[in-house]
Amino acid sequence: MNVENAEPSLLARLRSLFILGRGVLKGLSEETAGPDPLALFTEWFDDAQRSGIYLPDAMTLATATKDGRPSARSMLLKGFDERGFRFFTNYESRKADDLTDNPRAALVFHWPRLQRQVRIEGLVEKLPEQESREYFATRPRGSQLGAWASDQSTPIDDRRHLEESFREHEARFKRTDVPLPPFWGGYRVIPEAIEFWQGRANRLHDRLRYTLGDDGWTVARLSP
Repeated sequence: MNVENAEPSLLARLRSLFILGRGVLKGLSEETAGPDPLALFTEWFDDAQRSGIYLPDAMTLATATKDGRPSARSMLLKGFDERGFRFFTNYESRKADDLTDNPRAALVFHWPRLQRQVRIEGLVEKLPEQESREYFATRPRGSQLGAWASDQSTPIDDRRHLEESFREHEARFKRTDVPLPPFWGGYRVIPEAIEFWQGRANRLHDRLRYTLGDDGWTVARLSP
């Protein structure tokens, strides 16, 4: 997915106003939402992209330790399909430790310009190494070197340590492509519940929550 990070154009601003107005005035009904939450997410994500929102793929990822201590951080969504929602990170980071002990997570997308929010909950699995390798090859070279240079979430004496590590790996891979680090790769959040929130007047917002069961997705309207 390509995200435009520049200042939104006049057309994008007008489009965002149209989408905002349509959402606030007409709302989100069970009929217009449809039976497939992934189709609705695709529609909303496309709206966010076309509205010129900076980093429409930004999301909050929440994890918890095996004894239930939560933590959350901002991440970038790196793709989604019927199998789930993908992101990439260091496998030795705090979030990765959480997911090893407690392989469940929650995602939140918030697009305030459109008065929309999406919450996703589900199981988490590691991506196959080949899929991580293919994505890693698309990253800018500096980002690839940064993945090698950083022992994510571990204490360091100062920033100089990080910059020296970067230079060391820059020299190490000077005449070759930067390979996928053995401690780096992707995860997939397999959704079990997806909730869509559409802002409405008088705080009487629309909330539709899809839950996956043995017979597929069911949808329920929640009070705001």
